[in-house]
Amino acid sequence: MMNLYKMRCNVLSLSKKRKHIRKSVISFPPMSSAHTTTTQDVKSNMVLREQIIDETDLSSDHLTPELQLYLITQSCRLWTSHPQHSPFLDPFWAFYWPGGQAVSRYVLDNSHIVKGKSILDFGSGCGASGLAAKLSEAEQVTFNDIDEVAIEAVLLNGVKNNITVDAVSTANLIGSSCQHHDVVLVGDMLYDTEFADEVLVWLKGIHESGSLVLVGDPGRFALESHPLRASLKCLGKYELPQSTVLENNVADVRATRDHSHKS
Repeated sequence: MMNLYKMRCNVLSLSKKRKHIRKSVISFPPMSSAHTTTTQDVKSNMVLREQIIDETDLSSDHLTPELQLYLITQSCRLWTSHPQHSPFLDPFWAFYWPGGQAVSRYVLDNSHIVKGKSILDFGSGCGASGLAAKLSEAEQVTFNDIDEVAIEAVLLNGVKNNITVDAVSTANLIGSSCQHHDVVLVGDMLYDTEFADEVLVWLKGIHESGSLVLVGDPGRFALESHPLRASLKCLGKYELPQSTVLENNVADVRATRDHSHKS
């Protein structure tokens, strides 16, 4: 079962940590347009896009079949490969995590919450939630992920679905105000207790500034045990397709195995 939450209006008053982090948000032109980047950058981006296409499948076997996404599935080489044989470092963007699916499904089914508004897809991964917002007539969507390969995947998924990617960001936005965004979409970012605390306190501040915050989470301990869990209102629960359950179990095992080899 997959849960979707929003922050209630009566959020508990807590002090929050502040970090002064410079934003790095850029407007991204259509992939066919001329880029004001170096030839080396263009070649590097082209290589990344080719690798993403070669190592993933286009999939609509998820909660949002309206979107075709480049994902690692059972038929992909990387499904059974050891992480060291992957051209990507921690390809979390290549899995459509449960929380992201719930947020995206909710947005598509409730388009009025994003229509005509400015949206931040925080920790965007493959970009599904932001793309769902664009399909739901959001005025502007910023896709934010610190992994540059994820941003390339977002751009590819946008092109494949004939959806314009307005802006992308590889900055760590935690601690920034983000007050210019009407809605913040967050899927599967509360996977670690310490990091979840940092994210939730930041999101609480964004909510208190007047933005709507939607959080998708499968019930991980980091959220369920957090004091701010009481500040979230459940908006919906979704049954995940069996393929999604399997994919995310494999991704979790692979991530754990990869980190164990780094220690």
